[in-house]
Amino acid sequence: MLPTKKEKMKLVSLLFLTLMVAKSSQLTCTSDLRRPEYTDISVECGTSTIGLAIQICPVVYTGYNASLLFLNHLFDNPECKGTLDESVTPPVVRFSFPINKTNACGSTFVTSSAVGTGIFADFSNVQTVNISGVVHSNDPTTGVVTYNAELKYYYSCAYPLEYLVNNTQVDVSASSIAVKDNNGSFISTLSMDLYSDADFTTPLVIPALGLELRSSVYVQVQAANLTDQYHVLMDRCYASMSPSPNNSTFFNLFISCSQDQMTTMLENGESHNSRFSFPAFRFLEQQNETVSTYYLHCVTRLCEVSTCSTFKQCGNRRKRDVQSTGTSETTTLSSSIPIVTRNDNTLMPKEEVASSSDLDSDPRMGLGIAVGILSLAVVVVLAAAAVLYKRHNRF
Repeated sequence: MLPTKKEKMKLVSLLFLTLMVAKSSQLTCTSDLRRPEYTDISVECGTSTIGLAIQICPVVYTGYNASLLFLNHLFDNPECKGTLDESVTPPVVRFSFPINKTNACGSTFVTSSAVGTGIFADFSNVQTVNISGVVHSNDPTTGVVTYNAELKYYYSCAYPLEYLVNNTQVDVSASSIAVKDNNGSFISTLSMDLYSDADFTTPLVIPALGLELRSSVYVQVQAANLTDQYHVLMDRCYASMSPSPNNSTFFNLFISCSQDQMTTMLENGESHNSRFSFPAFRFLEQQNETVSTYYLHCVTRLCEVSTCSTFKQCGNRRKRDVQSTGTSETTTLSSSIPIVTRNDNTLMPKEEVASSSDLDSDPRMGLGIAVGILSLAVVVVLAAAAVLYKRHNRF
């Protein structure tokens, strides 16, 4: 059945509108001029911003251009409009907005909680924040009907808020650990550093023979380039004799609201820095070794500013049995350089023991020589007396 004259006019109008939009965007979309697909949008979940990239040619095919795409219906906000990037093939329109509730271009922030698993199995409330929204098209058609399909590009970034931070360098600035895919992660902003002073200005340097026992070690877990929406809260810090503490002796410096009597908490959950200190100790299991070597680990949470005080309350964080570990090889990152302390009660090396034994035997040897000389002198005196006696009797 051939189209009617009215239907032909509608098709011509639709084609004309498409060509006008393509011309206005000054794009060459020959091979990429097609219907939109689910793969036309890519999402980059950064630590401070979220970036979107949408292929523009399918948008032009549908009857729109870059200026007609908006984040979350915010048509009047120029900061929430996209920017055309023709330096890539195929060309895209890019959006970028901060991870901040006040100016995230209408994005929705939803924080959910679940029981921890793996390395976080000791905590009953592990949180994840999901940031989501949609890029809409704004149809320029006026009148009763339109021939342009409505475009909607949904985006979502899920960020876990609990991390295990390990120290990988003890005598210089510690490492930052970069993480994975487009789900996004804040762990690349976290680092652990050790200091020798309470002002946290002098990095801790481990001497060749190890730290002296009871010398102060200052620990700081810090978040750099992190949005102000979150603070750093340490849930647990512990030392282990092995970089991977699965089958290793360990010692809890603190966990939740319970801490060792020698551990001093300085700041926790109040800013982008969490700090504590402890005196250097040694493991009794290493008492016959010259030095005691161990590794430091901290389970660290990022909490929203308004909820940090809740997690600092003892009743809202489950205490763990200090005899259990609950670690996972797939999530535990090993420290490459250990903390080393001197063992002041170690045995002397064999050479020193032999030398000491020689010194102990010298007095006994001297006494024996003295007794021998004295005995010889007595014999000589008695012999001389006997000779003189015989001579006297002759006369």
